[in-house]
Amino acid sequence: MTDDERAIRELVNTWMSASKAGDTQTVLSLMADDVVFMVPGQGPFGKAAFAAASAAQPGMSIEGKADIVELQVFGEWAFIRNHIEIAVTPPGASQPVQRAGYTLTLLRKNADGRWQLARDANLVAAKA
Repeated sequence: MTDDERAIRELVNTWMSASKAGDTQTVLSLMADDVVFMVPGQGPFGKAAFAAASAAQPGMSIEGKADIVELQVFGEWAFIRNHIEIAVTPPGASQPVQRAGYTLTLLRKNADGRWQLARDANLVAAKA
């Protein structure tokens, strides 16, 4: 495994840990300023919209895991294909909402050598 592959895997682990901890600032630091997210049912959105949506959900509990199915590095760019399973429990809810599916994420290496999410297509849906 290369240093870049290791760094990308650590980024995914950090994202999942920070999401579980409700640490939105850490999650935001893993994104490029020009990040674009694509999810079913809505238009593409960026970092500011992600931050606003996170702030609108205080007390949300998130448990999950991400399994990298494929990871390829091409110089300053890389992509990962993940299978994600998450359980989201809104404040006061007794049962979590279970979701699972794949994401395809493009990452870009910064001038300082850190990898960040640049584009993310998320196909995670309600778990049947």
